[in-house]
Amino acid sequence: MLSGKNQACLLYGAGDARFEDIPTPSLEESPRDVLIRIAYTGVCGSDVHFWMHGGINEMVRPGFPVTLGHEASGVVAAIGTAVTTLKVGDRVAIEPGFPCRHCSFCLAGKYNLCPEMAFAASPGPGPVVHGTLATFFRLPADLCYKLPDHLGLDEGVIFEPLAVAIHGLRLSKLKPGQDVLVLGAGPVGLLSCAVAREFGAGRITVVDINNERLRFAAKELEVSTHQFDTAISVEKNAEALVTEKGLREGPDVVIEATGVAPCVQLGIESIKKGGSYVQVGLGKKTVEFPLVVMSEKEITLKGCFRYGPGDFALASSLVGRGKIPLKAFVSKIFPFHQAPEAWEAARKGQGVKFLIQVDGSQT
Repeated sequence: MLSGKNQACLLYGAGDARFEDIPTPSLEESPRDVLIRIAYTGVCGSDVHFWMHGGINEMVRPGFPVTLGHEASGVVAAIGTAVTTLKVGDRVAIEPGFPCRHCSFCLAGKYNLCPEMAFAASPGPGPVVHGTLATFFRLPADLCYKLPDHLGLDEGVIFEPLAVAIHGLRLSKLKPGQDVLVLGAGPVGLLSCAVAREFGAGRITVVDINNERLRFAAKELEVSTHQFDTAISVEKNAEALVTEKGLREGPDVVIEATGVAPCVQLGIESIKKGGSYVQVGLGKKTVEFPLVVMSEKEITLKGCFRYGPGDFALASSLVGRGKIPLKAFVSKIFPFHQAPEAWEAARKGQGVKFLIQVDGSQT
């Protein structure tokens, strides 16, 4: 057992976060695992939803609080006896889900669909899986990705949402020169724009209602932007978008990164016949969907859930070669004990990506 307290930010329910010490994970029975001293944890939309409502599909149960956070970076504090790829002191970004590695999905290379997946910050209904808003976090060594010397630990947090964006673009089967429409200028949507560019996309357009984020997209990513007009119908928005951007037949690929019904509808209304649509954003369990339009256009429609084999490795490769401006995505860093303030800032859409500095001694 590593010496030192393991302070965590525990969520007991909606609006009820408490800072307490929890047991430090042990490596005694996990020879292939490592213990990470967490430096930074990013704020995800799911964290905001947990803070506001106490959960999403699975709710925090009375008496079983959960540590939030799954986008994280840190420094290796201890290694299991069978670990050969990492050493104490290595700076890493982490992939926060632990698949069983033995089920049909894992063996088929789709471990993100593993029914036994232990994903960080999961409240149940089985055993609670604590997240990364704690001093220490344990995970298999092969789910850690060394950071290049030129990247800060704060930038390492962005690996996780970048892997989500990569997974969505890989599912789209984007071909070089094809036009891409990204719906939603949140972190995953903006990173999807950056990934689409690296995958060889032609014209890239991002849609949102937030002017600040659209300005970020234009300045930092140099992509075209379009503001959704809430005063007119989805159909009129689709017409205006296609006309304004000169897309004529519509975009070849749509990446929907909001989960909001009007954006889902806009994607289907505007996409080119025979186009590829990927649903990356998660929203309400059921939304009104333009089924007839989808069928008449013979759209290829795919769901997207987290990330799979190779997505984090590709994220590491892209950022290692300076292809994604990670530093620009970080809007503000909050001290550990201001985690609720970070969730509130994200809820209000006041920036792009907010981080929580768990260990102030690491940069």
